[in-house]
Amino acid sequence: MTKNKKIKHPEKHSVRTAGLLSIIPGFGQFYNKRWIKGSILFVLALSFVLTFLQFINIGLWGIRTLGTLEGIDDSRTLLIQGVLAVFLCLVALGFYILNILDARKDAAKLKEGWQIPSVMQSLRDWWDFAFPYVMVTPGLLLLIFVVVFPLLFMTLIAFTDYNRYNSPPGNLLNWVGFENFIDIVNVPVWRETFISVLAWTLVWTFVATTLQIGLALILAVFVNDERIKGKKLIRTIFILPWAVPAFVTILIFAALFNDNFGAVNRSIVEPLLGYGLPWLTDPFWARTALIMIQVWLGFPFVFALFTGVLQSISKEWYEAAEVDGGSKRQKFRFITLPHVLFATAPLLIMQYAQNLNNFNIIYLFNEGGPAVRGQNAGGTDILISWVYDLTFQNNMFNMAAVISLIMGLMIAVFAILQFRRTRSFKEEGEI
Repeated sequence: MTKNKKIKHPEKHSVRTAGLLSIIPGFGQFYNKRWIKGSILFVLALSFVLTFLQFINIGLWGIRTLGTLEGIDDSRTLLIQGVLAVFLCLVALGFYILNILDARKDAAKLKEGWQIPSVMQSLRDWWDFAFPYVMVTPGLLLLIFVVVFPLLFMTLIAFTDYNRYNSPPGNLLNWVGFENFIDIVNVPVWRETFISVLAWTLVWTFVATTLQIGLALILAVFVNDERIKGKKLIRTIFILPWAVPAFVTILIFAALFNDNFGAVNRSIVEPLLGYGLPWLTDPFWARTALIMIQVWLGFPFVFALFTGVLQSISKEWYEAAEVDGGSKRQKFRFITLPHVLFATAPLLIMQYAQNLNNFNIIYLFNEGGPAVRGQNAGGTDILISWVYDLTFQNNMFNMAAVISLIMGLMIAVFAILQFRRTRSFKEEGEI
């Protein structure tokens, strides 16, 4: 057993003094006679200051001013550097606070007669405590730089005048506060376009997703019936649309719904009505086609979910319901439907959230068209495809960021409310 060092007169050891000395990282630990820990904290603090002080200084200046020399200062670079500088400041502040708290904690232990452990014991204790944090840190850093950092950058862009008329590096950006958000409400073209696109986005999300879930549920219930023969083959056929890459299916449907040579008009619509429908040139029919295509693309996945859940429901429940005189409708309402929704509710909510941001089908079918007079969005554009047009075709980066923020808030609020209502996300004692 390694003997631990003892502090003479532990009752005189001051927690307050240790905290005050920790204003310089590591000095509080020197006071606690923990020389190695104090040296590590001091070296880390000194290295951080020497390495990042100038970077942080320029970053904080850049995020405040967004540059002062046109053609030389790039506001985008300064904005990115400013976000990184704020992040580094938060990391340094957290390290600084932990350094003070650690010194005070050790001082309190020493005052009570605690014995300083050996170096090897300290390392083992540290590793036992820090192991889960060490394992989590790489994923956390990746999440910060891949998800959080772009979101912060986009959020800041929403409060600038970054548009086609004022683009760096030729021009400097300026902070405009909530002006862009006010323009969405006050400027007629933005207001009308936003209301139109938002309304269609909500209709598209609700109708397309609900239809694909309803179709999947009906098919899963029928295929699960004991009288059906060849269930494996039928299930395989129904899942085939899910196996084909979605972009291939969408491009094929875009050709099938072509106004001039599409098979839908020539083989189905014209023989029935005597004329073809404007699937790609009229907003109503284009939206109808998109909903039908999404139902085709989306129902196989939900069908597979429902099929698995239906097979797990005990037949004894149906037999008990039949003995009690329950009809097929009652058995479906009180046994089948509750079990299916309970098991798949989180995934069904994700289907709604996914369709709210379903860019691929909108863009690949007809690029959000057709054009609508008096609006800067196409007749089938949803919020995400409108953001794409504003960003890569119109260079209205500030307005695209504003719409992205609104869309993100909508999805977050919807998801949180729905997840809180589902029993799958409640604690066992709350069910």
